[in-house]
Amino acid sequence: MVVGFDQFMNLGMDNIVEVSGNKKIGIGMVVIIGNSVVTIEALELVSKTLQR
Repeated sequence: MVVGFDQFMNLGMDNIVEVSGNKKIGIGMVVIIGNSVVTIEALELVSKTLQR
């Protein structure tokens, strides 16, 4: 889940899972540097209202 971002498309993400073949490893929170981002896509419909 994306928990934050900035104007350079640096992304703060939480509940990250690495998938390699049939193996899944929970990583937790990560920061992805913007120039590493090629595309981003929602896997589910996102509500227009912010739910916190």
